[in-house]
Amino acid sequence: MPSGAASPVPPMPEAPGFEHHVVETPGLRTHLATVGEGDPVLLLHGFPQHWWQWRVVASRLADEGYRALCPDLRGSGWTEATSPEITRTSRLDDVLALLDALALDRVHLVSHDLGSVTAIQLSYGHPERLRRAVQLSVPPAFMTLSPRTLPGFRHLPAFFWHRSGTSLRFTFSERYVAQPMSEADIAAHLAPMQRPEIDAAVRTVSRAMVLGEAPRLAGGTYRRQRLRVPTLFVFGREDRYWNEKIMGIVCREPEKYADGAEFAYVDGASHFITDDAPEAVADLVVDWLGRAA
Repeated sequence: MPSGAASPVPPMPEAPGFEHHVVETPGLRTHLATVGEGDPVLLLHGFPQHWWQWRVVASRLADEGYRALCPDLRGSGWTEATSPEITRTSRLDDVLALLDALALDRVHLVSHDLGSVTAIQLSYGHPERLRRAVQLSVPPAFMTLSPRTLPGFRHLPAFFWHRSGTSLRFTFSERYVAQPMSEADIAAHLAPMQRPEIDAAVRTVSRAMVLGEAPRLAGGTYRRQRLRVPTLFVFGREDRYWNEKIMGIVCREPEKYADGAEFAYVDGASHFITDDAPEAVADLVVDWLGRAA
């Protein structure tokens, strides 16, 4: 945290080279972890994770001459909100306010899991703020829904009906990871759940974000628009629900819906791809961003 700031509670996991800041925008005090100097890359974490998810990928970006910006999104990590209320676009509004506060007109964008919902909103609604994007473990918004995709949403009821104090450790089970996650890493990901307001946000965030977007996805809202931001969609080959076979079914002819959309698949990785194969993910991100004009 900035010099003179109180130590965060609970303590943050360690990640060498990162600096920690608090960025104040209306109704929000965003914890922002940064590393490196150069072209800015905004990294939006998944659920139930936070900035620490990007410890390997962001460090690699810094080594390659980028400035990695890893905020804790509303309802996660060490970010503090004045109100527990959240809507479908609350996180989008937060990200736009954060970019304005940092005086950043355009950034590269990397997202995972629930962070990709905000990334989708940003890519379609504000493409002028983005250069290139990488979306991890989440299919394109222009996909065609089918019965084959239903298993990919089977985890959601546990979040919609989350009871305060219930552990989210099950999230990191073998169903969603290819490489067993250490107890220390699980504890690091779940550390902010010790904060009552973060525990309580599990229901509000998941309901607002997922249920808020569901009618738009089901109704083909994004299929009637065009994705103008060049985007790389990355999946783990061992992902049970979103993998190369499924993408071949639900994302035929992506050129009809997007400019410069490409797909990549990572060996030895499942849904929590930045834990299973962080170096492989970093390689793909660096290569994709390096293609920017």
